[in-house]
Amino acid sequence: MEILNTREAADYVRLGKPTMERFRISGEGPVFVKLGGAVRYRKADLDSWIETRRVRSTSDGGAK
Repeated sequence: MEILNTREAADYVRLGKPTMERFRISGEGPVFVKLGGAVRYRKADLDSWIETRRVRSTSDGGAK
């Protein structure tokens, strides 16, 4: 199991670190784990989250 910090997770999904932090606060991002005070992401959870964001066209109204 591969565990990534916020910067590594952001790089993996090609988003900025502030975007990942905002998604974490709003709840619209991938699930994460807290290890002590550290936020970490499992690569498998990032892949699953990406799958939930799939749309067929721009008129789909965005991913849920």
